[in-house]
Amino acid sequence: MGTMTIKSKTMRSVDVDWNEFYYTNCPLVSPSNIDQELGWVREEFKKIGVAYKFLRSTRENDWYPHYVHNLDNLMRYGGCFPAIHVQADIRRTRLIGTTHVYEGGCMLVRSRDPIFRMKDLKGKKIGLTRSLNVIKNDWWRVQEEQGIELMLMMNDMTRDDVEIVDFPYPDDWYDKPEMLTPMENPSELWLKRDHKHDLAFRPLETALLNGKVDAIYTQTGPFQHIQEQTGKIKAIENLANYPDWTLQGANVPATCTVSDVACREHPELVIALLKGLIKVGRWANEHKHAAAAILDKQTYYLDVEDTYRNILNVDLVPNLSPYNLEALQINKDFMLSHGYIENDFDVYEWAAPEFMEKAAAELLEEEWKKRSMAKLPEPTSLEAAMSTRLG
Repeated sequence: MGTMTIKSKTMRSVDVDWNEFYYTNCPLVSPSNIDQELGWVREEFKKIGVAYKFLRSTRENDWYPHYVHNLDNLMRYGGCFPAIHVQADIRRTRLIGTTHVYEGGCMLVRSRDPIFRMKDLKGKKIGLTRSLNVIKNDWWRVQEEQGIELMLMMNDMTRDDVEIVDFPYPDDWYDKPEMLTPMENPSELWLKRDHKHDLAFRPLETALLNGKVDAIYTQTGPFQHIQEQTGKIKAIENLANYPDWTLQGANVPATCTVSDVACREHPELVIALLKGLIKVGRWANEHKHAAAAILDKQTYYLDVEDTYRNILNVDLVPNLSPYNLEALQINKDFMLSHGYIENDFDVYEWAAPEFMEKAAAELLEEEWKKRSMAKLPEPTSLEAAMSTRLG
């Protein structure tokens, strides 16, 4: 069994076997999450004799490879903050794809309070979470702090105009015994956690309702909806209401990353992975409602229809567009300037488009061979008669 120690915490993982390749997903929109029910990536790996498995399907793997990528034969598709942290401070990876779902964050206050706009928060307390888990990237805090600062700047305010109150929390659900039993796919995890309603791992909602703070920032719209259903919370600012796309980029685009070891020593595995994800993405783009039904089980949207509305205009084929790379550059710069990472790097050099290009070319070649070798339909009796007559 392989181990890795970071800040006195020992993390475990299986020994690397290149006849196996693992994946791990965040609960967000990605072709990898859709593939859980299609299985097309697994089919691509099967063609080259490699088993494709969920990270936690093996008892020896704990959750930490999802955050520190301490497994060479692993693909992570998830929020960009942990991936940026790994590339900057832990190990070298390669960015092989992205998916971007733009979503603005909200500033929430108590419904009965006479607070109607950001200016009304002058002299008030805004809560900010702080994870006590020293291993993983504190991505909740990153996106909260980023969103709070954006809203303050947009309203001609600074941090000096408000009081930021830290709320430490254990952030240790990864180590609970019930979470360390093997799982076949990520859906099992989210069912165990009841992820659409379980907000207990974040202390801010309770602090707001109890009057310890006057406002909190929440990144995802579904959290806002869930909170507003109580009638006790309202939103006074929403970054989704502005045309500036850079206001809607916290922890996105979702990033697909693999180790540089896999890219150097086994590029065929990376290409097989991307061939499957491209096929899934193309299918999802043509069947958005069916894709939404799958993603509803693994994302924070309220239901299938809410999921459908949020992915309707999203390209679900992984890509490395300049748009998405620039969004990653902005997020990386924020993390560096605020001390969430220690080392700088160039996002454009992190990206490895050659694997996407190779995968797309192989799919095109396979489709061409399939079409060129397909049998022509037997001529109908009328076509046969016409052919004879013309001959």
